[in-house]
Amino acid sequence: MSSITTNQGIVHYEVYGRGRPVILLHGWLGSWGLWQETMAFLGAFYRTYALDFWGFGESGKKRDSYAVDDFVDLVNQFMEQLGIVRAPLVGHSMGGTVSLSVAIRYPERVSKVVVVGSPIVGSSLAPLLKLAGYRPVAFFLFNLMSPFRAWMKYYYSRQICSDPRFPDMMDRDLSRTTLESFLRSIASLRRTDLRPSLNQVHIPTMGMYGDRDKVVHPMQWQPMLTGIPQTQIVRFPKAGHFSMLEEPTEFSQKLKAFLDEPAP
Repeated sequence: MSSITTNQGIVHYEVYGRGRPVILLHGWLGSWGLWQETMAFLGAFYRTYALDFWGFGESGKKRDSYAVDDFVDLVNQFMEQLGIVRAPLVGHSMGGTVSLSVAIRYPERVSKVVVVGSPIVGSSLAPLLKLAGYRPVAFFLFNLMSPFRAWMKYYYSRQICSDPRFPDMMDRDLSRTTLESFLRSIASLRRTDLRPSLNQVHIPTMGMYGDRDKVVHPMQWQPMLTGIPQTQIVRFPKAGHFSMLEEPTEFSQKLKAFLDEPAP
């Protein structure tokens, strides 16, 4: 377990392997733990970092803001402190939105971007997630945290991921969130629209989307294909929102093949 101190609080991260760096970013309500299997595979070829955003996992939670832009700044600070000049970013869901945003704001930092089930447009989120970005709804759910966690674990999680390990993983990560990190991050994501800025991304990108995704519309790869010149799309017909858990072998192989391609 490792951590750095940023100007906005502690950031927890894990690192595995040797070689060129690759940075993995989790999604809303997640943590670095969702990447463990991917890290075990990539670590044989790359030095693989996975961090927890502020407000999630083991990172600090004493903040007033948990917007997408805050996480973009976090990634920049993380790379600066660890001496990572330039690296590929791999982001799941909200983490992919952050990854593309880093490539737009700090293009010198990013050699490649991979997004996994990520919303390019916030309106593509499932209705339940969009509602969670309104304070009265979030406040209601947190006041009923025990039944809410039970419902998420025993019903909703089984609807969005076929991996039998996922309900416990989701329950663990949900237990580490606060009302503010829960609310403000999804509210910011809901308002995001990267389409006007995609033409600023001049590096190789890859979108990895499950055709059965019930969290983010599974056709969100289309804006990437339209807006970013160097885009590859990988689709998983049998996977939902968590293709790295539901199709781990194919996912890891496709990801490594993309990372292995020479960067410009």
